[in-house]
Amino acid sequence: MKPQRVAEVLESLFSTRWPPFLWGPPGVGKSSVVRAVAAKLGLPLIDLRASLLDPTDLRGIPTVEGGQARWCSPEFLPRGDGSSGILFLDELNAAPPLVQASLYQLTLDRRIGEYQLPDGWRIAAAGNRSEDGAVTFRMPSALANRFVHLEFEADFEDWRGWAVDHDIHPWVVGFLSVRKELLCSTQKAERGFPTPRSWEMASDVLKTVGNHRNAQDILVGTIGEAAAVEFGGYCDRAISEGAILKILKDPETAVLPDTLGDLYALISYITFSARVAGVLEAAAVLLHRVKPEMAVLLLRNLLQKEPKFALQKRTAEFMRRHKDLIR
Repeated sequence: MKPQRVAEVLESLFSTRWPPFLWGPPGVGKSSVVRAVAAKLGLPLIDLRASLLDPTDLRGIPTVEGGQARWCSPEFLPRGDGSSGILFLDELNAAPPLVQASLYQLTLDRRIGEYQLPDGWRIAAAGNRSEDGAVTFRMPSALANRFVHLEFEADFEDWRGWAVDHDIHPWVVGFLSVRKELLCSTQKAERGFPTPRSWEMASDVLKTVGNHRNAQDILVGTIGEAAAVEFGGYCDRAISEGAILKILKDPETAVLPDTLGDLYALISYITFSARVAGVLEAAAVLLHRVKPEMAVLLLRNLLQKEPKFALQKRTAEFMRRHKDLIR
């Protein structure tokens, strides 16, 4: 499932009592989607790392009251009548078998011993796949049968929308626009390898260092050697920042790039700089100069980043002329 579809399914499942389990490679955003859905629904989220628990942690410790043993449940479990939220069991299948077994009753009966999960709380879980080289333990069939299993896959179009909101470096977005398959590649994962998370790290490195050549050795340790070399080659060949600034200064007559990679770089740079003075005005002119499919991408990115772009006169003209492409 693509991230957007996963989010839709999670919203639906949270209206039932059946807990979802997200499977996927490391670094693709499984935890982020659960948090985003919780935020959208206005629900608090307790992130409980099952891999850090001992089998006795969930049951609690015994005390003696009136000559009888009572179990004191742990503080990290939610309480309160009428409360609601999401109890997120992250890295569940990285927990040893005895810890996983201790979750049988909680996931199905919503209780552990004397503890009862409040009615308004929902359970969700996530874990990495063994084929991606992650540390995992086989999930017992009795526990697996208590979840609705969702296979999470990285999707570039979903990621590009996320990248616009999170100011990912324009060269990263431009490169992945032409090499979508490198958004997530765990086939030879050892140390650094490309995932949505490591590309976000690479973006932060580029913003800090300022030049991809100065960051090359850091990028190798972030996205892996093969991806870093290919990304460096793209940056060497791509349109320069100076050339983009000349286009933004004279959008009516400046010579525009003709290669797909450079056009993606131009669009990504404009989106990244949307709140800089004069950029929206220039972008509205460029909508009429690039191919309609690239103009629609620019339009969607800018409307997501800065909705007031729709108020530009040239933007309104473009939207009227190409309303059949804008849906």
